[in-house]
Amino acid sequence: MSRSAHPAGPRHADVLPEGHYSAPAADLNALDPKVWAQTVTRTEDGSVSVGGIDVATLAEEFGTPAYFVDETDFRARARAWRTAFGHDADVFYAGKAFLSRAVVRWLHEEGLNLDVCSGGELTTALSAGMPADRIAFHGNNKSTEEITRAVETGVGRIVLDSFQEIVRVAHIAQSLGKRQRVQLRVTVGVEAHTHEFIATAHEDQKFGIALADGQAAEAVRRALALDGIELIGIHSHIGSQIFDMAGFEVAARRVVSLLAEIRDEHGVELPEIDLGGGLGIAYTSDDDPREPHEIAKALGEIVTRECEAARLRTPRISVEPGRAIVGPTAFTLYEVGTIKPLEGLRTYVSVDGGMSDNIRTALYDAEYSVALASRTSDAEPMLVRVVGKHCESGDIVVKDAFLPADLAPGDLIAVPATGAYCRSMASNYNHALRPPVVAVRDGEARVIVRRETEEDLLRLDVG
Repeated sequence: MSRSAHPAGPRHADVLPEGHYSAPAADLNALDPKVWAQTVTRTEDGSVSVGGIDVATLAEEFGTPAYFVDETDFRARARAWRTAFGHDADVFYAGKAFLSRAVVRWLHEEGLNLDVCSGGELTTALSAGMPADRIAFHGNNKSTEEITRAVETGVGRIVLDSFQEIVRVAHIAQSLGKRQRVQLRVTVGVEAHTHEFIATAHEDQKFGIALADGQAAEAVRRALALDGIELIGIHSHIGSQIFDMAGFEVAARRVVSLLAEIRDEHGVELPEIDLGGGLGIAYTSDDDPREPHEIAKALGEIVTRECEAARLRTPRISVEPGRAIVGPTAFTLYEVGTIKPLEGLRTYVSVDGGMSDNIRTALYDAEYSVALASRTSDAEPMLVRVVGKHCESGDIVVKDAFLPADLAPGDLIAVPATGAYCRSMASNYNHALRPPVVAVRDGEARVIVRRETEEDLLRLDVG
């Protein structure tokens, strides 16, 4: 690989433009354990390694860009959530964050349940051996075919999202001679402190049935009156990438209030409450996520307190961590290509991927960290924007960060915390080939989702 220097960009001492970035770390070669997976470290020669394999070796075998998942870290995080909530609660991994058959097997082995939100995710889960009764089916617009498949295979619960869906699921289940267990998803009017596009509990959005104006109470009446479904609980999800537990406290209070109304009107105490997921992870050193045991303790205390005040039996709690499990376990490895200094602004560092493998920066204004991975450097820090190779000015991977000023074409850089939503939301924009997902553990690496090929693209093009 080339190691030649290029004209230096602005240094830390220069006047920097306004932007979303932190001051450079005292040591640009350091890897903050908050944002990197458990087995990620630097080798004696300075390169980053994961699971005992350095990135140069990984890049040579699997190419770039590629997602590398620390399987040891994934399993440890799954166990931590399972242990934190114990046997009196349920942990459903949110498959939308990232799902593959290998991941399904890891979840099964570590004792977690799984929630899915499409027929494709359900097929993946079943094909990898996840027992159907440990699957929850979400979605605001499930098709008749998806509902039929879910009922036929015996999924543990379907989360109902609208008045129409209440009737639809009940009718399909009854026609199949089944009684399907369901939860009602309610929007509780909590404004989560997160990006507008991932806040999901205010009334003006597509998910759920609003508590306001008695809509949720009416949905309960209709669900209880239908023979094809068994209403087992209330579901609430207030958003994503949330660090503040205050929103969950308000949501739990309002859901428990609805449970009390149901008891008073119908003489029924629903046995379950699902508080969703959405707990944040560290994308940068500035983020400060809570540990699973802290979250479990806080949610348990909130629900118990509210139920005692309402004189209700405490229902079984469910949670749905997705990003919180898989997000920190992976990084994306890129090779540096064009480097373009803009005097007085920043240096643009182009890599061999971009918005086709990580749309979150463009979509959510997401922030990421980045590190020089193939070597260490004692050069001064320079302010960079890491961008992709696509024909969009918004094709940004890392908006603003610091990398060594001697960065050169051919260097490998790594972006941590890309396990959630990056591969799941990857695209073929500009006919890019979606990268592979490679699991690394104890000195061994294996592909769990292979890299797409040009033959894959042409196979779908029947023209």
